[in-house]
Amino acid sequence: MGSDIPKQFLLLQDKPILFHTIEHFYNAYHNLNIIVVLPKRQVIYWAELKRKYDFNIPHQIVAGGKSRFESVKNGMSLITEECVVGIHDAVRPLITEKNIKQLFSAAEKNGNAIPYTPCKDSLRKVENGKNKAVPREQFVLIQTPQCFWWSKIKKGYFAEEEPQFTDDASVFEFLGGKINLVKGDEHNIKITYPSDLLFAEALLSNKD
Repeated sequence: MGSDIPKQFLLLQDKPILFHTIEHFYNAYHNLNIIVVLPKRQVIYWAELKRKYDFNIPHQIVAGGKSRFESVKNGMSLITEECVVGIHDAVRPLITEKNIKQLFSAAEKNGNAIPYTPCKDSLRKVENGKNKAVPREQFVLIQTPQCFWWSKIKKGYFAEEEPQFTDDASVFEFLGGKINLVKGDEHNIKITYPSDLLFAEALLSNKD
């Protein structure tokens, strides 16, 4: 992002990105147990932001780890009873309440729910200095929140971390679980580049 400020704390429509993200989950389910995983060095800054913006949605804080896998594992440690768990990227602030409910409902029924969108671009596979076209119809783009029954996904986070664990679905699949894909929302973008932030601003302004 070219910023010294962690991207989840960058401002989107005059408030931190992470505030938007949490608000959508709270608006979907007021009784949801929200767990925010942050690097330990950012916990004090987070408290300062909450005071500054008068942010009072109930949530728990836990320190993250050295990797995404360790951070999710730490978040899981605060859950003590069976429930549907939704694991979400902090920097996907455009997730809708409708999509959240669809995913939680699908996971409750089918054991898990992984949001996806179709791949619109042409794809080429690059390998050993060569490349070739591959059919895009065979590929989809994966989003979050990725939702699971807690008892089914937590086992994966007691195992050793593997290189192929790029998201929670890959952890669940490693356990032998069958992935249930659910249509996501193309506006549920991950803020990675400055242009993503501009796009998010435009989408929110249009919505307003």
